[in-house]
Amino acid sequence: MSGNYLPANALVQWLGRITLRMLGWRVEGQLPDLPKYIVIGAHHTSNWDFVLFIAIKFMWRLRARWFGKHTLFAWPWGYIMRLWGGLPIRRHLQLNTVEQAIAAFAEHEHFLLILSPEGTRKKVTRWRSGFYHIAVGAGVPIVTGALDFANKRVVIGAPFYPSGDETADMQQLHAIFRPYVPKYPQYAYHGD
Repeated sequence: MSGNYLPANALVQWLGRITLRMLGWRVEGQLPDLPKYIVIGAHHTSNWDFVLFIAIKFMWRLRARWFGKHTLFAWPWGYIMRLWGGLPIRRHLQLNTVEQAIAAFAEHEHFLLILSPEGTRKKVTRWRSGFYHIAVGAGVPIVTGALDFANKRVVIGAPFYPSGDETADMQQLHAIFRPYVPKYPQYAYHGD
């Protein structure tokens, strides 16, 4: 078993599967058999995105880490969020999250980090580039996880290896997500 997966747990896996089934969603594709990588999930426009992520995390028993706004980690939910792999981010303190994430990749034999390139559910005029700089700095690929609300599916793409040309790479990543319809299309940024 890869270090990116937790031991089998029939109840937790059933909970993930039944949640997706009750919501009418399915997953297409699979995560790569690699020790370290970043998954970017887009377009993040709704709280339902998090529900889908947790359901997939449970179903596949992923040992995935993710960043969330520090207010998500307040009592009484903080313990559960950390248990589910959450790492609180205090954006107002201007801590260097990219450097911390690169160090985490270096410190672990297996490390899977899931991020939203938008960094918020609100309308954005560009993606945050932190995920890209983490991938380049850590020397790891980026795996795309597109949320397609029109067809109720999460589409997992092949590993994307950044070239170091951020502009060209971002254009390619935007093109991967462009066909998929988010919950609130008016909030999505397509790189146009």
